[in-house]
Amino acid sequence: MANVSVYNIEGKEVGTIELNDAIFGVEVNEHLVHMAVVNQLANNRQGTQKAKTRSEVSGGGIKPWRQKGTGHARQGSTRAPQWTGGGVVFAPVPRDYSFKMNKKEKRAALKSALTSRVEENKFIVVDEMNFDEIKTKKFQAVLNNLSVSKALVVLEDGNVNAELSARNIADVKTAKTNTINVYDILKYNTVIATKAAVEAIEEVYA
Repeated sequence: MANVSVYNIEGKEVGTIELNDAIFGVEVNEHLVHMAVVNQLANNRQGTQKAKTRSEVSGGGIKPWRQKGTGHARQGSTRAPQWTGGGVVFAPVPRDYSFKMNKKEKRAALKSALTSRVEENKFIVVDEMNFDEIKTKKFQAVLNNLSVSKALVVLEDGNVNAELSARNIADVKTAKTNTINVYDILKYNTVIATKAAVEAIEEVYA
Protein backbone atom coordinates (compact mmCIF):
# COMPACT_ATOMS: atom_id res chain seq x y z
CA MET A 1 0.00 0.00 0.00
CA ALA A 2 1.14 3.51 -0.82
CA ASN A 3 2.04 5.78 2.05
CA VAL A 4 1.57 9.53 1.61
CA SER A 5 2.37 12.34 3.99
CA VAL A 6 -0.40 14.08 5.92
CA TYR A 7 -0.11 17.85 6.32
CA ASN A 8 -1.86 20.37 8.51
CA ILE A 9 -3.27 23.65 7.20
CA GLU A 10 0.05 25.35 8.04
CA GLY A 11 1.73 23.11 5.48
CA LYS A 12 3.70 21.10 8.05
CA GLU A 13 3.91 17.31 7.87
CA VAL A 14 2.09 15.76 10.83
CA GLY A 15 2.13 12.09 9.87
CA THR A 16 1.44 9.59 7.12
CA ILE A 17 -1.58 7.72 5.83
CA GLU A 18 -1.73 4.34 4.13
CA LEU A 19 -3.84 4.46 0.99
CA ASN A 20 -5.92 1.52 -0.14
CA ASP A 21 -4.34 -0.09 -3.21
CA ALA A 22 -7.78 -1.15 -4.43
CA ILE A 23 -8.44 2.54 -5.18
CA PHE A 24 -5.13 4.41 -5.18
CA GLY A 25 -2.88 1.65 -6.47
CA VAL A 26 -4.62 0.08 -9.45
CA GLU A 27 -3.21 -0.37 -12.93
CA VAL A 28 -3.99 2.82 -14.85
CA ASN A 29 -6.34 2.16 -17.78
CA GLU A 30 -5.84 5.14 -20.09
CA HIS A 31 -8.58 4.02 -22.48
CA LEU A 32 -11.24 4.05 -19.75
CA VAL A 33 -9.96 7.37 -18.40
CA HIS A 34 -10.24 8.90 -21.88
CA MET A 35 -13.70 7.42 -22.37
CA ALA A 36 -14.86 8.82 -19.00
CA VAL A 37 -13.67 12.32 -19.88
CA VAL A 38 -15.32 12.21 -23.32
CA ASN A 39 -18.48 10.83 -21.71
CA GLN A 40 -18.69 13.66 -19.18
CA LEU A 41 -18.04 16.40 -21.74
CA ALA A 42 -20.51 14.85 -24.20
CA ASN A 43 -23.20 14.54 -21.51
CA ASN A 44 -22.72 18.22 -20.62
CA ARG A 45 -23.42 19.37 -24.19
CA GLN A 46 -26.79 21.02 -24.70
CA GLY A 47 -27.11 19.90 -28.31
CA THR A 48 -29.57 22.72 -29.08
CA GLN A 49 -27.82 24.20 -32.13
CA LYS A 50 -30.07 24.65 -35.14
CA ALA A 51 -29.86 26.16 -38.63
CA LYS A 52 -32.37 26.03 -41.46
CA THR A 53 -31.99 23.93 -44.59
CA ARG A 54 -33.25 25.12 -47.98
CA SER A 55 -36.59 23.46 -47.27
CA GLU A 56 -37.07 25.52 -44.11
CA VAL A 57 -36.11 29.07 -45.12
CA SER A 58 -38.91 31.30 -46.37
CA GLY A 59 -39.46 32.27 -49.99
CA GLY A 60 -37.86 30.93 -53.15
CA GLY A 61 -40.85 29.11 -54.57
CA ILE A 62 -40.42 30.53 -58.08
CA LYS A 63 -37.62 29.84 -60.55
CA PRO A 64 -35.66 33.15 -60.67
CA TRP A 65 -35.20 33.11 -64.47
CA ARG A 66 -35.79 30.79 -67.36
CA GLN A 67 -33.53 27.80 -67.82
CA LYS A 68 -31.75 28.85 -71.02
CA GLY A 69 -30.81 31.93 -72.96
CA THR A 70 -30.16 34.47 -70.18
CA GLY A 71 -26.38 34.14 -69.97
CA HIS A 72 -26.74 33.29 -66.27
CA ALA A 73 -26.09 29.88 -64.80
CA ARG A 74 -29.30 27.90 -64.43
CA GLN A 75 -31.04 28.36 -61.09
CA GLY A 76 -34.07 26.65 -59.63
CA SER A 77 -34.63 28.63 -56.43
CA THR A 78 -33.38 31.75 -54.66
CA ARG A 79 -33.25 29.74 -51.47
CA ALA A 80 -30.55 27.32 -52.66
CA PRO A 81 -27.39 27.39 -50.47
CA GLN A 82 -25.36 29.52 -52.90
CA TRP A 83 -27.85 32.42 -52.66
CA THR A 84 -27.85 35.08 -49.97
CA GLY A 85 -30.64 34.14 -47.61
CA GLY A 86 -30.50 30.54 -48.79
CA GLY A 87 -30.52 27.48 -46.57
CA VAL A 88 -27.49 25.84 -45.00
CA VAL A 89 -26.26 22.73 -46.82
CA PHE A 90 -25.80 20.30 -43.92
CA ALA A 91 -27.54 22.32 -41.23
CA PRO A 92 -27.01 21.27 -37.59
CA VAL A 93 -30.14 20.08 -35.84
CA PRO A 94 -30.86 19.52 -32.13
CA ARG A 95 -29.45 16.20 -31.00
CA ASP A 96 -28.42 14.31 -27.89
CA TYR A 97 -24.64 13.77 -27.67
CA SER A 98 -24.71 11.73 -24.46
CA PHE A 99 -23.73 8.09 -24.27
CA LYS A 100 -23.62 5.61 -21.43
CA MET A 101 -20.75 3.95 -19.61
CA ASN A 102 -21.50 1.07 -17.32
CA LYS A 103 -20.81 1.36 -13.58
CA LYS A 104 -17.75 -0.88 -13.62
CA GLU A 105 -16.12 1.20 -16.34
CA LYS A 106 -16.86 4.47 -14.50
CA ARG A 107 -15.48 3.12 -11.25
CA ALA A 108 -12.34 1.74 -12.93
CA ALA A 109 -11.74 5.07 -14.68
CA LEU A 110 -12.08 6.99 -11.40
CA LYS A 111 -9.66 4.65 -9.64
CA SER A 112 -7.20 5.01 -12.54
CA ALA A 113 -7.39 8.81 -12.32
CA LEU A 114 -6.82 8.78 -8.55
CA THR A 115 -3.93 6.34 -8.91
CA SER A 116 -2.27 8.52 -11.56
CA ARG A 117 -2.43 11.51 -9.21
CA VAL A 118 -0.82 9.51 -6.39
CA GLU A 119 1.92 8.20 -8.72
CA GLU A 120 2.69 11.75 -9.90
CA ASN A 121 2.88 13.03 -6.28
CA LYS A 122 -0.04 15.33 -6.98
CA PHE A 123 -2.29 13.94 -4.28
CA ILE A 124 -2.04 15.84 -0.98
CA VAL A 125 -3.76 14.72 2.21
CA VAL A 126 -4.61 17.31 4.88
CA ASP A 127 -5.49 16.18 8.41
CA GLU A 128 -8.46 18.55 8.59
CA MET A 129 -9.70 21.75 7.02
CA ASN A 130 -12.03 23.27 9.58
CA PHE A 131 -12.73 27.01 9.57
CA ASP A 132 -14.52 28.96 12.28
CA GLU A 133 -15.84 31.38 9.67
CA ILE A 134 -16.24 31.72 5.91
CA LYS A 135 -13.02 33.47 4.91
CA THR A 136 -11.52 33.30 1.43
CA LYS A 137 -8.22 34.76 2.68
CA LYS A 138 -7.81 31.87 5.14
CA PHE A 139 -8.41 29.28 2.45
CA GLN A 140 -5.93 31.00 0.14
CA ALA A 141 -3.39 30.94 2.97
CA VAL A 142 -3.81 27.16 3.25
CA LEU A 143 -3.13 26.78 -0.48
CA ASN A 144 -0.05 28.99 -0.17
CA ASN A 145 1.21 26.92 2.77
CA LEU A 146 0.83 23.76 0.68
CA SER A 147 2.46 25.46 -2.36
CA VAL A 148 -0.56 24.70 -4.52
CA SER A 149 -2.38 26.93 -7.01
CA LYS A 150 -4.74 25.09 -9.38
CA ALA A 151 -6.38 22.45 -7.20
CA LEU A 152 -9.37 20.19 -6.73
CA VAL A 153 -10.20 20.13 -3.01
CA VAL A 154 -12.15 17.08 -1.84
CA LEU A 155 -13.98 17.71 1.44
CA GLU A 156 -15.98 15.50 3.74
CA ASP A 157 -19.74 16.04 3.99
CA GLY A 158 -20.83 18.93 6.18
CA ASN A 159 -17.68 21.02 5.81
CA VAL A 160 -19.67 24.07 4.67
CA ASN A 161 -17.30 26.83 5.83
CA ALA A 162 -14.35 25.44 3.87
CA GLU A 163 -16.54 24.90 0.81
CA LEU A 164 -17.85 28.48 0.84
CA SER A 165 -14.41 29.91 1.61
CA ALA A 166 -13.02 28.41 -1.59
CA ARG A 167 -15.78 29.33 -4.02
CA ASN A 168 -14.30 32.75 -4.89
CA ILE A 169 -10.78 31.52 -5.65
CA ALA A 170 -9.94 31.15 -9.32
CA ASP A 171 -8.63 27.73 -10.41
CA VAL A 172 -9.88 26.04 -7.24
CA LYS A 173 -12.87 23.74 -7.12
CA THR A 174 -14.31 21.94 -4.13
CA ALA A 175 -16.02 18.59 -4.35
CA LYS A 176 -17.56 16.10 -1.95
CA THR A 177 -16.58 12.46 -1.97
CA ASN A 178 -19.72 11.51 -3.91
CA THR A 179 -19.26 14.20 -6.58
CA ILE A 180 -15.62 13.65 -7.62
CA ASN A 181 -15.18 12.76 -11.28
CA VAL A 182 -12.39 11.84 -13.68
CA TYR A 183 -12.50 15.11 -15.63
CA ASP A 184 -11.99 17.32 -12.55
CA ILE A 185 -9.26 15.07 -11.14
CA LEU A 186 -7.28 15.42 -14.38
CA LYS A 187 -8.15 19.07 -15.06
CA TYR A 188 -6.58 20.45 -11.88
CA ASN A 189 -2.85 20.23 -11.20
CA THR A 190 -3.26 18.87 -7.69
CA VAL A 191 -5.87 16.98 -5.72
CA ILE A 192 -6.12 17.97 -2.06
CA ALA A 193 -8.23 15.75 0.18
CA THR A 194 -8.92 15.82 3.89
CA LYS A 195 -8.18 12.68 5.87
CA ALA A 196 -11.91 12.19 6.46
CA ALA A 197 -12.58 12.52 2.71
CA VAL A 198 -9.94 9.87 1.89
CA GLU A 199 -11.56 7.48 4.37
CA ALA A 200 -14.98 8.17 2.84
CA ILE A 201 -13.64 7.53 -0.68
CA GLU A 202 -12.12 4.22 0.43
CA GLU A 203 -15.38 3.23 2.08
CA VAL A 204 -17.47 3.99 -1.00
CA TYR A 205 -15.22 2.73 -3.80
CA ALA A 206 -13.27 -0.13 -2.20
